Amino acid sequence: MYSGQFLFSQLKLNEVEGITVSRDTVRRLRRKNGIKPKRRRRPKKHYQRRSRKEREGMMVLWDGSPHRWFGEGNAPCCLMAAIDDATSELLDAFFVPSEGSLGYMTLLEHLVTHYAIPCSIYQDRHGSLHRNDDHWTLREQLNGEQEPTQVGAALKALGITPIFALTPQAKGRVERLFGVLQDRLIAEMGLSGITDMDAGNRFLKERFIADYNRRFAVRAEGSQKAWRRLPSGFDINKAISFRYQAVVGNDNAVRLGGMVIDIPEGSQRRGYAKATVEVRQLLDGSWRVYYQDTLIARTGPTALREPIRAKPRRRPRVRAASEERWVYWSSAVERGHIY
Repeated sequence: MYSGQFLFSQLKLNEVEGITVSRDTVRRLRRKNGIKPKRRRRPKKHYQRRSRKEREGMMVLWDGSPHRWFGEGNAPCCLMAAIDDATSELLDAFFVPSEGSLGYMTLLEHLVTHYAIPCSIYQDRHGSLHRNDDHWTLREQLNGEQEPTQVGAALKALGITPIFALTPQAKGRVERLFGVLQDRLIAEMGLSGITDMDAGNRFLKERFIADYNRRFAVRAEGSQKAWRRLPSGFDINKAISFRYQAVVGNDNAVRLGGMVIDIPEGSQRRGYAKATVEVRQLLDGSWRVYYQDTLIARTGPTALREPIRAKPRRRPRVRAASEERWVYWSSAVERGHIY
């Protein structure tokens, strides 16, 4: 059985009941009551341990862990979490329905506003973080690289270097974090009667994160911190937002996903018909429209959803029944991957 489970049981018996027992006693009691080990011991493959970064803020590790965090009788959800590589400090953690771009964007916004900008982020190759498709637009072919994901574009705007792990072992510290949390956090929430995400997020913020850091965080080797402050006048809301390209219609309106954004008249009575613009949805749900980095329109909030990337495909040709010529057909909108 995983030794951390015995240690946690010992600690909770001491804290809650005032009972001090040995590890072997806890193991015997659990076996006597038919409680099986959560993990089996097995020989582990050898991996070279990576040294910690010297200073806080040099590298952040983040990930999402889908799991039945509120017990077998409740629906699974995902715990988003980030730790500092130099100290193992749990920087932030919260529950979301599923792992995706919105969870990572929210986590990034929390990190930047509560701490500052880290130099790099160590992450896996989840589709929200890394382009795993083989589709290249003409512009991407000319540039010699694929456009980043929504999260990747936000990291680029903030000057954060993304580092992609090729195996789970490569990001061992954050993997071990979730191992500890699946033992300790689930048990703590069970003792407190917590069975939903809202209550779980309050528990994390008000009690658990501070207690975790008190027990497990270590001192960084270097005394100076590497977090970078936001430049003066930097628009963090624009940087950490979902962006889409669109073409303004003849009626000076942008249509996106069934939503219509009217663009007011520009300077010198200028219209924007046929212009290519960038549409941004901020994390508060509101929308902005930019033309050549100039804000030209905004509108109120709508519900935040995972971004959808339209993936063009080859259109087959069919013979029209009433005509002698060949025509092309396709669905109105062909949706591609979510990332």
